[in-house]
Amino acid sequence: MLVHEFRPGRLLVGLTALALAAVYAGDATGAWTTPWYLVIPVLCGGLGVAGLASWVAYRIRRRSARSRSSDSTDAPASTSGSQAIR
Repeated sequence: MLVHEFRPGRLLVGLTALALAAVYAGDATGAWTTPWYLVIPVLCGGLGVAGLASWVAYRIRRRSARSRSSDSTDAPASTSGSQAIR
């Protein structure tokens, strides 16, 4: 049982941050030389891909919720006088 729903955008943002941390950690230890401006395209690209993944996941969740909510359209209206939405 899942404790919370899967959020692919957050996963991609975390992986982007870890990738940047690994690149600059390698630079700090002297394993390779990393230009300072590398962070801009990697971060912007990672955030863009994460935004796209979040939007796609939102559309999928919205579509599946809409198809599940249409199952109760045959239920009779409430006769108790309550106008509450089911």
